[in-house]
Amino acid sequence: MSTYALMMLGGFFVLLMLGIPVAVSLAVSGFVFGWLGFGETLFSLLPARFYGIVGGYQWMAIPLFVFMGVMLEKSRLADDLLDVMGHLAGGLKGGMAIGIVLFGVLMGATTGIVGATIITLGLLTLPTLIRRGYDKGVACGVICASGTLGQIIPPSLILILLSDIMQLSVGTLFAAAVGPGLLLALVYIAYLVVTGWLRPATMPAIPQAERDAVSRRELWTRFFKVLVPPVMLVVAVLGSIVGGVAAPTEAASMGAVGAVLVTLFSGRFNMKVLKDTALETSKITAVMMLILMTAQVFALAFRGLHGEDLIAALFDQLPGGVNTAIWFLMAIIFVLGFFVEWIEISYIAVPLFLPILTSMGVDPVWLAMLITVNLQSSFLTPPFGWALFYLKGVAPPEVNIKDIYKGVVPFIGLQALTLILVFLFPQIALWLPKAIGW
Repeated sequence: MSTYALMMLGGFFVLLMLGIPVAVSLAVSGFVFGWLGFGETLFSLLPARFYGIVGGYQWMAIPLFVFMGVMLEKSRLADDLLDVMGHLAGGLKGGMAIGIVLFGVLMGATTGIVGATIITLGLLTLPTLIRRGYDKGVACGVICASGTLGQIIPPSLILILLSDIMQLSVGTLFAAAVGPGLLLALVYIAYLVVTGWLRPATMPAIPQAERDAVSRRELWTRFFKVLVPPVMLVVAVLGSIVGGVAAPTEAASMGAVGAVLVTLFSGRFNMKVLKDTALETSKITAVMMLILMTAQVFALAFRGLHGEDLIAALFDQLPGGVNTAIWFLMAIIFVLGFFVEWIEISYIAVPLFLPILTSMGVDPVWLAMLITVNLQSSFLTPPFGWALFYLKGVAPPEVNIKDIYKGVVPFIGLQALTLILVFLFPQIALWLPKAIGW
């Protein structure tokens, strides 16, 4: 049985490397080796597992949060917001880059869609940054890194999936992610400030004449006009969850309605925007749900083939106790990030190691935050970092893939630094859930 479990893991990775979609790879490897291991019993157990997925009330939060994000992205409200933030921070060397990080925080809290944020940032800022004398690597790096902040700052799809895998409250994970998410953004900003001071030629300030062309009154008027609606939306969604007013699914419905109202009041709502948002939401949700369901086939077969016993035996061979076990998992997640997406990593690595680590007494909420911070790197690490491909697709011709790879390297190091800080100081993640009694 254990041999079949190892062969199933190997077969899954071979299918992935051949370019087979992850949902198909999960289903094929699970069905084939599950059938070889214990015959038709697997097929009789699956209907209940599938029903548990499609009937799960908590999964309604996925299309609702996706709808909220896509609606704001399609309405182009982000364009005005980014322009205003760039001018406000423009007097500082590296100010435009810092404005991009702040934009990433706000868009992460309202959309959480990495592709949409990076494409928006790439189209709006990359040509301007290059024209203003920014180093191409620095410009590409800050855009890619800022665009991925939506995967840790709630509401985040990673946190929703981890809540199911780890059997934790979505609200607890949302509260726990606030500290690490803001810490990561502050680490980015500190790096940019220091880099702007040490190498000012790589991040020059916006020229004074350009800043003077926009009056302070006009700038602040625009700032409040474009900032207040999305901030109110964030407060309504996250505040209702953290305050115990609404469950995550109910808060997601508030966010979806709120995104429509924000778009409507801005004068940008029309049937085309609604249609495009509905279609994009359907596509994203369908892909995620298919992966969720095929992951049940894989997980059921792996457990039936005693794969968990193999993992337990592997951990028994590790020296150094629980800390070594945690960093072994972090290393596996980081390496997997070079080749597969965060959804696949979540359903491959986490279920395999979670029972062992929880039996060692590891706080599951803290562990979830370590995993979430670590998963940020999967968007940036070549050769399959999706943030790199998103940006390359909209970058000017003079920006090549080498510039993008070079630019993200420091930010991968900053993500590793943040991971170490969250590991050394667990209260960064745990203080808010404890403060509100969760």
